Amino acid sequence: MLSVKDLRSGYGRIEALHGVSIEVEASEIVTLVGGNGAGKTTLLRAISGVQPITAGEIRFEDARIERSAAHSRVARGIAQVPEGRQLFAPLTVEDNLALGAWSRRNTDVAAELSYVYEHFPMLSEMRRTPAGMLSGGQQQMLAIARALMAKPRLLLLDEPSMGLAPILVDQILLVVRELKRRGLTILLVEQNARAALAIADRGYVIETGQITATGTAQELLSDSRVQAAYLGV
Repeated sequence: MLSVKDLRSGYGRIEALHGVSIEVEASEIVTLVGGNGAGKTTLLRAISGVQPITAGEIRFEDARIERSAAHSRVARGIAQVPEGRQLFAPLTVEDNLALGAWSRRNTDVAAELSYVYEHFPMLSEMRRTPAGMLSGGQQQMLAIARALMAKPRLLLLDEPSMGLAPILVDQILLVVRELKRRGLTILLVEQNARAALAIADRGYVIETGQITATGTAQELLSDSRVQAAYLGV
């Protein structure tokens, strides 16, 4: 579904990605494992089109998209849940959800709202509540639901558990696993490497803007280098 080849990107004169190549198959959960500053968020932003690239190619469903605008990538079927959620705090839950369907504004989004409320009943109960009044876990659920309103086939998830209590992290990762069960393809960046690999099919290790290891989730969990660097073993 997604193929990234020899991707380079940076900030001014500082290059953050040094020829990164990854692939994501349909209906997979693929996770990116790496420390702070490794390039994980830069890679997701480059795929979604909000981070300029200097070289390389991005293919989505075999069409090259690296020159496409971010909004056109959403229309193609790519949606990102950004790090820090980035909700519109003064707006209600339902208004935030409606904005998630902005790329589909000429279509009836009632069915998607019903789908979201069915699978996130808490959001239905709080649909008139300003997003800024939700708890951290509720805001993360809303951020994921907002992305689903665009009807993506590929979901880019950036640090969904950041700042959440362990019990809420478990809930978020259960939601991610359920989305995969329903056929959604997911590229996941998650600070909790062990938890991410526990639900992923495959993973890549990225260090200082380069892919240094790849394998099935179980292979990476069993890799002594990954254990020492990211799993606290």
